[in-house]
Amino acid sequence: MSDFLAAALQLTSTSNVEANFSAAEDQIELAARRGAELVGLPENFAFIGDDQKRIEISESLAEKCSRFLVTMARRYQVVLLGGGFPVPAGDGTHTLNRAELIGRDGQLLARYDKIHLFDVDLPEGNTYRESSTFYSGQKAPPVVDVPGLCRVGLSICYDVRFPELYRDLIDKGAELMMIPAAFTAFTGKDHWQVLLQARAIENTGYILAPAQTGVHYGRRQSHGHAMVIDPWGTVLADAGLVPGAAIAPVDKSRVDRIREQMPSIKHRKKELFS
Repeated sequence: MSDFLAAALQLTSTSNVEANFSAAEDQIELAARRGAELVGLPENFAFIGDDQKRIEISESLAEKCSRFLVTMARRYQVVLLGGGFPVPAGDGTHTLNRAELIGRDGQLLARYDKIHLFDVDLPEGNTYRESSTFYSGQKAPPVVDVPGLCRVGLSICYDVRFPELYRDLIDKGAELMMIPAAFTAFTGKDHWQVLLQARAIENTGYILAPAQTGVHYGRRQSHGHAMVIDPWGTVLADAGLVPGAAIAPVDKSRVDRIREQMPSIKHRKKELFS
């Protein structure tokens, strides 16, 4: 594998689906023009708004999101991650939060339903209860060999706090881990970059972390700072606080070199902790 450019896109999504699609396409086009071959959209790229409305429109929105991702991947000839969109769970009161990785020709390469749900009371006064309107996915996240690029593992947002998930991705052969997010501004300022770097360092793999940024509605505010991080934990690109992209080169040979220099994965004593 030769070097390729990867782009972690950053958006401020709202409840206006068509405006969100338009903003996402603008950033996909810009990333493709800059030479990016692997592009990630953040969690909730198509809709951030009232939970009841999300549930009501989830069937049509899921279809629109899948079509949008296929169209964008083909149009701009990129491998594209839709980092999380609502899919009806079948009971009329919950959805799943699904990520899809789409190849350049529009084929579905991998799919993942978020398994860790954000049920947290924050000191700033906001309360999050994803489990009240989301169901957890029931399958471990996949790893897929993307032809011409590398082996990619999927996850979504709150998953980043569960290191065993990323150990599983590495055990499945991942060289790059995608962590699309809508990280809260309150937790993000202290934890976002630290957690991303930790996942990169302990697994000696690349991290591609698309992100939401800014104020979406009411008090809902996202941290921003979409990032690309290398296997040594170095932040290669940071999108800051405005919509845009973090774009940086990914080199599989660097994964191999760092895993030789720092062979912590080989040194694991898994038999003692099973």
